[in-house]
Amino acid sequence: MNIRRAKHFKPEVSTSSLNDIMFFLLLFFLIVSTLANPNVIKVLLPKSKSAQEIDKQQVNLTVTADRKYYIDQKEVLLSELEQKLQEHVKGIENPTVVLRFAKSLNIQDLVDVLEVGVRLNIKMV
Repeated sequence: MNIRRAKHFKPEVSTSSLNDIMFFLLLFFLIVSTLANPNVIKVLLPKSKSAQEIDKQQVNLTVTADRKYYIDQKEVLLSELEQKLQEHVKGIENPTVVLRFAKSLNIQDLVDVLEVGVRLNIKMV
């Protein structure tokens, strides 16, 4: 009797496609995680049938990196800033000034402009 041993096959898993799968999973989770914003608080706001639109008038105050001041794209000197800003918001009820500062400016420049707003009792954003 000629009894032979059965050939032992070693099972192998091809891992070449696993790299592609892992890459696509990584890419998918990176994209999904940037779209999700966990810091959002969902609030249902009440709705009004007789809503009134409030016309907010805002004044833009821009300070460039070379410390030039502009009120609604008109250049103003720092010494005249308080007077010109007061003239500009004279007829506006509850005026709001939108500040736009260059990154390179220091905090003292911002504080100087904010002090003008406090003296004139103007809301600055």
